[in-house]
Amino acid sequence: IRRLFHTLKEKGELENTIIIFTSDNGPHQEHFHKYRFFNSSGGLRGHKRDLYEGGIKVPMIVYWKGKINEGRITNHPATFYDFMPTIAELAEIPIDFKTDGISFLNELFEEPQKKHEFLYWEIQRGLKVNDFCQAVRLDDWKGVRSGYKNVELFNLQKDPFEKKDISQDHPDIVKEINQIMQASSDKSKHYPYSGMNQGKYGHQ
Repeated sequence: IRRLFHTLKEKGELENTIIIFTSDNGPHQEHFHKYRFFNSSGGLRGHKRDLYEGGIKVPMIVYWKGKINEGRITNHPATFYDFMPTIAELAEIPIDFKTDGISFLNELFEEPQKKHEFLYWEIQRGLKVNDFCQAVRLDDWKGVRSGYKNVELFNLQKDPFEKKDISQDHPDIVKEINQIMQASSDKSKHYPYSGMNQGKYGHQ
């Protein structure tokens, strides 16, 4: 990144180049790597292939000389399928097909920014039912489910490390998140437990 930055500077292209530095997932726990050794997740719960914040919340640094104010921090929740519409808008390329992504260009320029109604994740980590995991971000609420167990609920503003499950205190939020999980999961040959009606198992 340092070499890239200085090369762009030497060529006089910093004002014409947006630099985005990020990661596709949290720290991994594979091949004898211990993510807790360097506190790679900053204390967030979980790691790569988890749907807790330690597995899906990643840093992102954006630099564009003369276009983006330096030192600013934003809490706008964006996801990787937002990159395509963002870059397309930058390149002034129209999108003529359906996408769940929302350009976050306005957020970078400190202008009114459209937000997602919710964010949804799912992963099949193995062949067992409890290896199928889902998560929903709804404003400051975060719901996580393994298999067809009950949804765990966290308030990320008050509990960013997801230490206390408060699902019993907010059944209305759990119900809404459960509905989003059911509606958002499509059948897939790669995820054998996806697209099923969890409600028939008697869980919220």
